[in-house]
Amino acid sequence: MAADLVLDVRGVSLTLGGNHILHDLDLQVVDRKRPGTTTGQIAALLGPSGVGKTRLLRIIAGLDKPDAGSVIGHDGKPLTAGEVGVVFQHYPLLRHRTVRGNLETAGHMNGLSGKEARDKAAELLERFGLAARGNLYPVQLSGGQRQRAAIAQQLMKHKTVLLLDEPFSGLDPAALNEVIRLLVEVAHMHELNTLLIITHDIRAALVASDTAFLLGRRLDAAGKPTGPAKVQRMVDLVALGLAWQSGAEHTPEFVQLERDIKDDFRAL
Repeated sequence: MAADLVLDVRGVSLTLGGNHILHDLDLQVVDRKRPGTTTGQIAALLGPSGVGKTRLLRIIAGLDKPDAGSVIGHDGKPLTAGEVGVVFQHYPLLRHRTVRGNLETAGHMNGLSGKEARDKAAELLERFGLAARGNLYPVQLSGGQRQRAAIAQQLMKHKTVLLLDEPFSGLDPAALNEVIRLLVEVAHMHELNTLLIITHDIRAALVASDTAFLLGRRLDAAGKPTGPAKVQRMVDLVALGLAWQSGAEHTPEFVQLERDIKDDFRAL
């Protein structure tokens, strides 16, 4: 694996119940570097419903085993479940514990002592703007607040790779902007931090990411999607000058890219 890759998915195939879901799929996330700046990576995985995005997420997370292929981390070794954090669409927060209790429980499960878990939870609650809500229960939080708490929960132990399944779903515009800001902040906490966002929200994905992958199937003679899915297109927003730029979404280049990707969806 090249030294500048932080996530290397190679030749992944998956068949379930006789259905070929993924076949010989490749996806590589590059270590983004900017002089004088700690720069993590945010990649978006886009594609129609049912195409296999969540299946791929589960394989990268180590929750499912592919029929073939490998998932390699930044050190050139197979990625282990302990290196990966996952925030599913339905946030994995314990309903009977407070926000603070959820974080501390995650810390205990990852080997932290009681004091270490309390200190780490307090640090993350403060950093994510949840300090005043630490004693509330998940049901008492807004959707954006629960999203932040779920991400903080995964960071109780540092994870090189953080996978997020539909993190923008159901958020109002203010909460959406806050979650995007938070994801960017989390990515840039460490040079090797790598976030992979699985989403249907093309605009939000392009605003947050430096790379976008389109997952889809080939078309048959009648123009209908058929067969297993592969990455059909990779968009490098850094090369296009659209990454790390405040207000980039208002530029003609961004608007055209969003339109192009929406058009691509019709052929996936």
